[in-house]
Amino acid sequence: MEQVNAMGRSEFVAAFGALFEHSPWVAERASASRPFDNVAAMIAALESAVWRASEAEQLALLRAHPDLGTRVQMTEHSVQEQSGAGLNQLTPHEYEQFIALNKQYTTKFQFPFILAVKGHTKMTIREALARRMQGQHAAEMMTALQEVCKIGRIRLSAMVTQEEEETAMKAAQGAERTMYYGKGDVWVYRSYAKPLTEITLIPESGFTGRDNVLFGMNIKVSVSGESLFTSFSEGDNTKVVATDSMKNFILRKAGEYEGATAEGFLAFASRLFLEKYPHLTGIRMSADQVAFDVLPVPGVQGLEPGNLVYRYSQNEHPTAYVELAREGDAIVLTDHSGGISDLKLIKVKGSSFAGFVRDEYTTLPETTDRPLFIFLDISWTYENEEDAFFSERSRYVAAEQIRDIAHTVFHEQHSPSIQNLIYRIGGRALQRFPQLKEVRFESNNRTWETIMEQATVGEGKVFTEPRPPYGFQGFSMTKRDLEGL
Repeated sequence: MEQVNAMGRSEFVAAFGALFEHSPWVAERASASRPFDNVAAMIAALESAVWRASEAEQLALLRAHPDLGTRVQMTEHSVQEQSGAGLNQLTPHEYEQFIALNKQYTTKFQFPFILAVKGHTKMTIREALARRMQGQHAAEMMTALQEVCKIGRIRLSAMVTQEEEETAMKAAQGAERTMYYGKGDVWVYRSYAKPLTEITLIPESGFTGRDNVLFGMNIKVSVSGESLFTSFSEGDNTKVVATDSMKNFILRKAGEYEGATAEGFLAFASRLFLEKYPHLTGIRMSADQVAFDVLPVPGVQGLEPGNLVYRYSQNEHPTAYVELAREGDAIVLTDHSGGISDLKLIKVKGSSFAGFVRDEYTTLPETTDRPLFIFLDISWTYENEEDAFFSERSRYVAAEQIRDIAHTVFHEQHSPSIQNLIYRIGGRALQRFPQLKEVRFESNNRTWETIMEQATVGEGKVFTEPRPPYGFQGFSMTKRDLEGL
């Protein structure tokens, strides 16, 4: 952030103007809100610029976006995003379907259909397009602007991740320069992988394992090594492993993997990659695991879990990360984590926020019983990384178990703040799983705005989406913190 805050306005716009499609004015207005304390504050400023814009400016922003699935000129960001969702591989029939649906949508709303496509497939995008076609103009415009902001967040997150990778690669190799390359959006679907069954049961969760009939991941890989320098300095590709080869390597190794966890697969494939290409000295792999919900089907005793038809989940999903490097003749693990992303929890009552600093800048009223809507990303590391890689040790911590701990603690306790809530969630996770070394949180307050305090009938209230900017929290805990619980 120090470097971002030191940029001149034109430099800031040049660096971040592309976050919002052909609309550098968003970055230009956000630049006036500097200095930013962190990335979340920068995101809040960018989104605030969007929501404070005039309706004409907002419409122009929406109309700057390309139709999804069509073959028109677009920014490099859009090209990569649509390719990641498979929209560059439509059949002629699918292409004609998208053309027709986009035309109907644009005719009705007078702006193109916009969706943050990360994590979507061409099928789920088409379903969302058909569903949102039924909406009203005002609500759909708000949804479209929310998607624009989400796209901006994803793009900025990718830029931050790239910067972190550069820093990590430098540290891992002791190099004086940033030098790495890789492949993203490597979608892997393995059927009939080893089931995840050897886990420790906990009272907060009914999760007992995954059948792994479908074991899906969206993987990103990057590699480094001083031997790659001439590919940059001289265009000498003799040491370059094509990123298409990286993709093929990962896909082939998915067929060889005998384990049950995404963390284990990343470690397995990363180690084999460095063994295959000894001139490379560092590798990082991350994965967003694709969740497939088991569906109930009729059986002899009534409904029972099926094993043929699964539902592609668009809810929270497990994550995994590993980093390996050469140290002499050895290949060693330098970092790892498991996690869960995009967990969204709403508690309808039993939360409060009071006692905070009040001065001439304070307009927020205190509340003693409010609904609370939070977005959560949680990650964790192990004391012994093999617990993440080999589920047969019976010490693997499943993302579903951490998810269930989160909602159980949320249910049980009156929450005086989000900060206290994530502290209690982290403490419970460390108590249940002493094999964990650290638990990390990134949370976001998306509590709805109250429109009616009392519905005409019954005790209900009426809410709508909150207006930006949004509050956020970051926190990490280790077992030392258990002494305070």
